Order: sequence, then structure tokens, then C-alpha cells
Amino acid sequence: MYKKILVAVDGSESSKRALAETVRLAALLQGEALAVYVIDEPAVFLAAGYYDPVALRESMDEEARLVLTEAKAAMDSAKVVGDTKIVESVDSGSDVATALKQAAREYGAELVVMGTHGRRGVRRLMIGSVAERYLRVSSGPVLLIRADDVDG
Repeated sequence: MYKKILVAVDGSESSKRALAETVRLAALLQGEALAVYVIDEPAVFLAAGYYDPVALRESMDEEARLVLTEAKAAMDSAKVVGDTKIVESVDSGSDVATALKQAAREYGAELVVMGTHGRRGVRRLMIGSVAERYLRVSSGPVLLIRADDVDG
């Protein structure tokens, strides 16, 4: 069945649930997992006032490392063979979904697991959905793990 499972993580509650499901599946199927954190650094930051791009980048890198350390610990705790990877959306030439698609292809993922926030209506239109965009570009199986949006 699924021996190579890629999970997208970003530190959100939905990605933590996706990681937990990935670990359960990988353990059950005696497979392996790759946790991927995509750093989405748009070419132009739309920010009011002064910001330090170096400090912003360092903060993004640190967040990615923290989330991936937690992901690796979850895999190790369940005795699941796994690894972690930081990917940059600018390297894929596009957005987070395209960066995930490229990472899945390079890894040879047989299944991609990701969380979805469950936003609806105007909030979904304004914020968008990485999960929805990934479904549009993916050619392989995708498992979406829902985390209800607590803000309504």
C-alpha cells in the first residue's frame, strides 16, 4: 500500500493532526514518512512601515526548525522511519502547493497528508487554501485531515 508518506507541516493544529495521522499510517503500514515545512517567502513583502528582512527570514527559519524537530520526535517516538525537510516556495517558482508537489515528486511519495483549516465563505476566499490548491495540482493520492476553524 502506502510505503512513502509525505506530510505537510506548519505548526498549526490541523498540521499537527495530519502529522499524527501520518505517524499512525506509517507505523501500521510499516512505511516511512517525510515531514515537509514550506517557507513561503514572496518576492515582495507588503508591509507597512519598517521591517528587517534578515530578522524576518531568521524567524521563518527558526519556526521551520522547531516544527520539524517536533515532527521528527513524533516519528521517533512511534518508531517510524522518517525524516524532515525545509522547502522554499521561491525555489519551486510558485506557491506553497507547487513546492509541496515538487517535494512529493522528489521523495517519491505514494500519499500526501495535509491538514485543512475548514474555513468557509469569505474567509476562505480572502485567505485561500493550500490544501485546495494542492488538490488541484496533485496527480497522486491526498489525505486531508480536518481541524475545525475555532474562529467560526
